Amino acid sequence: MAAGIRPGTRRPTGPETTDTSRPPLVRELLLVTALFVVYKFGRQLANGHETRAFHNADRVWDWERALQLPGEGAVQRLLLHNETVIHVANTFYATAHFPATIAFLVWLYVRRPAHYLWSRRVLALLTTAALALHILLPLAPPRMLASAGLVDTAQVYGPSVYAATPETDSMANQFAAMPSLHFGWALMVAIGLIAATRGRWRWLWLLHPALTLLVIVGTANHYWLDALVAAALLGAALYLVPRPKPVRGGRTVAVQVRHTPAPRPAQPAEAPEPARAPDSALTSGRTGVPDSDDAPRLAEALR
Repeated sequence: MAAGIRPGTRRPTGPETTDTSRPPLVRELLLVTALFVVYKFGRQLANGHETRAFHNADRVWDWERALQLPGEGAVQRLLLHNETVIHVANTFYATAHFPATIAFLVWLYVRRPAHYLWSRRVLALLTTAALALHILLPLAPPRMLASAGLVDTAQVYGPSVYAATPETDSMANQFAAMPSLHFGWALMVAIGLIAATRGRWRWLWLLHPALTLLVIVGTANHYWLDALVAAALLGAALYLVPRPKPVRGGRTVAVQVRHTPAPRPAQPAEAPEPARAPDSALTSGRTGVPDSDDAPRLAEALR
């Protein structure tokens, strides 16, 4: 039997999820809440390592200069030209991170269940890896690094989600800059929405991580390397988690493969029957011998 592909379908090219059913809502709420709680309180384990955090900050700053990455100050100077712009950037940093990710997951859960499961697994893997790195590599953000010469825009212009004294901040760990989950989650939101939709404008979702990158660097909350490491971790998570089926016409399309019978060999053509001579050409049983009725006429012709 030879395998065939039905017209209008695509041959699968790698590992893909096939479950398009919507998972139980209560279970998903518990899973997402547990992930957030573990991440929120797990980051606190990096507190109490201020000396290491500032030492690591000096090393990251030197690595960026060795790699000839653009200085964070160049981005911040663009924002500082207008106080309203810097205030909007601080507000975006403080308010867009969690709501955008939650809205993304809710929409996928309702409209694209298979893509929801895929995105939730990728985000969980990314966040777990980031938490491990936060604990292993405490890092002071560039706004705290005196040698960087950057402004703590949130403290100067507001609003700020961090306490003025990082060492006594019980609500957030300010020494968990590496990697930037602001950027990692924003990039996954864009990738997930591009994969889950088919409109011609879907690539505009990439503006979300692009804007997030400018904000986290311009407000001096993260280094360029924080975003690069987050992107690398996200790439690894995307590689490890099987992707959902492609979406066409607003639906997740399953690849349909069926078996078709092999073509039969051609039957040999039958040989044609030999043509029969007409009855008038037949003599009385012997070819070339005249009938007895013709004898008188023959004798008359010979006289």
